[in-house]
Amino acid sequence: MEKTDYKLVLSCPSGLSPSQVSVVLDPSYDRIPHPDIDLENSISEIWDRRVQKNASLYNGKKFRYGGYTLYSGDGSKQDFHVCLQLGLTDYRTFMGTNLNPFWEKFLVPSEDDPIQSQHTSSPLGNGAIVETSDKKIVVLQRSYNVGEFPGHFVFPGGHPEPEEVGAASHQTGEKLTNSEHINNNVSQEMFDSIIREVVEEIGVPVTSLCNPLFIGISRRVLNVRPAAFFFIKCSIESNEIRRLYATHLIICAGNGWIRMDGMSQYCGDSGDDNTVEKLVGALDAAARL
Repeated sequence: MEKTDYKLVLSCPSGLSPSQVSVVLDPSYDRIPHPDIDLENSISEIWDRRVQKNASLYNGKKFRYGGYTLYSGDGSKQDFHVCLQLGLTDYRTFMGTNLNPFWEKFLVPSEDDPIQSQHTSSPLGNGAIVETSDKKIVVLQRSYNVGEFPGHFVFPGGHPEPEEVGAASHQTGEKLTNSEHINNNVSQEMFDSIIREVVEEIGVPVTSLCNPLFIGISRRVLNVRPAAFFFIKCSIESNEIRRLYATHLIICAGNGWIRMDGMSQYCGDSGDDNTVEKLVGALDAAARL
């Protein structure tokens, strides 16, 4: 089978609402250190070199993707439910494992996705398929001043943030009784964070965006980085989004974005069973431009 740039880990083509997505945040889904001491030590070495070159690097906490459980119930669309299994990691470990020149050495030979990536940081990113009112999809170009895929075309997105919901560390002892509350907050952060990212990166008002639908998880073949994808309808036409983005340009450039190069025609409606596959393919194609 020909190697592709992305693979679908989970596909929910009809889209899942917040009530259909839950989260378990637990230390058992944290990264497992690699038994090769030299490989482990390379994490600190890479981070130290990066900080010397760029003192603005911040070692922020991130949610680590550790797998999922899918419940199909009676098989109807409304009865589908996904539970995301998350641990905690940080940007330093991401740079030293997933972005390590020898990242493949961190992988375990296994067909099981979580086991294969158990020694990597694998922070869960997010991406938004934003459909404008005139049926176009927003695509952005990354700045040339970022560490990962500079100049590539991507969908707006970023990361859900543990610190936004008080989950920057695991609960222990008596605090474990609060775990259900934390899990619920983290689950909501999955949806809240993608709205924040779209507003911050494109400049559209939050009132123009419909509630996000969770449509799946992809993982890059190169560096095995995972990302959760959401479908969001926007009530604004593409030309107006261009205008809003232009006024937002200086702020966006400061956050790693430099321009909106174009919007491709939307390739399928949200009820199409092949929508996720098409959109991931579009992401792959956009990254090659």
